[in-house]
Amino acid sequence: MTKDARDGGDQPVVLITGASGYIGGRLLAQLEQSGYRIRCLSRHPEYLQSRLGAATVALRGDVLDAESLRPALAGAQVAYYLVHSMASGARFSDLDLDAARTFGRVAREQGVGRIIYLGGLGFGKDLSPHLESRQQVGRVLRASGVPTLEFRASIILGSASVSFEIVRTLVERLPVMVTPRWTRTLAQPIAVEDVIAYLVAGLDKDISQSEVVEIGGADRVSYLGLLREYARIRGIRRIILPVPLLTPRLSSLWLGLVTPVYARVGRSLIEGVRNETVVRDDRALREFDVRPMSAVTALERALKNEDQELAQTRWSDAYPALRGDAGWGGVRFGQRVVDSRTVAVALPADQVFPLVEAIGGDTGWYYGDWLWRARGFLDLLAGGVGLRRGRRDPKRLRPGDAVDFWRVELLEPGRRLRLRAEMVLPGRAWLEFEVEPNGPRCTLRQTAEFDPSGWLGHLYWYALYPVHGLIFGNMLKRIARAAELRGRGD
Repeated sequence: MTKDARDGGDQPVVLITGASGYIGGRLLAQLEQSGYRIRCLSRHPEYLQSRLGAATVALRGDVLDAESLRPALAGAQVAYYLVHSMASGARFSDLDLDAARTFGRVAREQGVGRIIYLGGLGFGKDLSPHLESRQQVGRVLRASGVPTLEFRASIILGSASVSFEIVRTLVERLPVMVTPRWTRTLAQPIAVEDVIAYLVAGLDKDISQSEVVEIGGADRVSYLGLLREYARIRGIRRIILPVPLLTPRLSSLWLGLVTPVYARVGRSLIEGVRNETVVRDDRALREFDVRPMSAVTALERALKNEDQELAQTRWSDAYPALRGDAGWGGVRFGQRVVDSRTVAVALPADQVFPLVEAIGGDTGWYYGDWLWRARGFLDLLAGGVGLRRGRRDPKRLRPGDAVDFWRVELLEPGRRLRLRAEMVLPGRAWLEFEVEPNGPRCTLRQTAEFDPSGWLGHLYWYALYPVHGLIFGNMLKRIARAAELRGRGD
């Protein structure tokens, strides 16, 4: 794609279907950063508005509705086709084929220069319904007459991807895993960042006719290998028992019980694991500058990126909407459990936050200091750092500072402090404080977040939840009271 086309003016734009999805959303962000003018087709464009840049337009439409496609595709040089109907039930294959035929026909009518499609890697006559459908869609798009660049990908790994969540859930929830023979089938897992890199690179690839490009990560590994690597990265020991008789179909039904959130789509993916999904044609490495990372690196980056995404989340925005789901133990956000509470303070935020920033060290934790000292002693016995580190400065913090057995992960002066636990735990923990201004008053929010490691982590959180509730709840009240006393000069 030429620079003129990127810069806008009278030049065609790029259309993205599925921009609200996992791949489409990441592609949209990448193209916006690169300066492309974009149209997004969505059945609910209002859900996209808050994510879009100034030069991006969201249009209401459906890939099954030719009339809604015509204005979206008119004048488009490139159209990304990133939609599927796997969550629609048994008829997903028929819906996908109808949608592809409609999209291809209208794209040809409107003179679209090329279609870029993300399909599934797999070989042989005995493909799973999911993989067969993905490849049929590619054939339909290529037959439309519009040059189509079809990327066929193996398992995609990234924070919040279905494949990553299945691996995570199985390892985290099952102390003993039965592993059928199909889990030893080879795949070539690819990081979501590398998938996006290929999709972006497809804009500038010189094609005059349709092409199929196989993409995968740097190494070949089975699903069983992914389970083992995830367990190693997380420091979880798992008993793995091979069984010869459990078919992919039976396994997919069992998966629906273990991972109910991803049951329907996850079952479709698991049924496809019986098919080897390794790259047989190295054109991608020869014709693109993308050099995919290894599966281990992809897993590590998925966990790291998830931490960064959650660290940037405002729990004050997300948490209240889920309060109806709150039960004993807090609210679940994927694998993590979160407990959040607030207190109103009759002082402005700039008079409250200094007390938050002074927490730990000689100031103490505002409530139950003897309990914190006991926890520090137990941490020392377990080989941890305990409370002996204190803090660098009694009043001021900066990112990276130690605060007893916590570490400052994020600091927004006057507004937000996020601490990451460094004590010995069966999981990872964070404690966050936010001060939300409200005129001459403010709201002080405290959020405890825990990412349990295996069943011991879940046992730890729920067994100590009453104690945490007592300590954290009273800590919040004491901070508010100390601020009000200081405000009155007492």
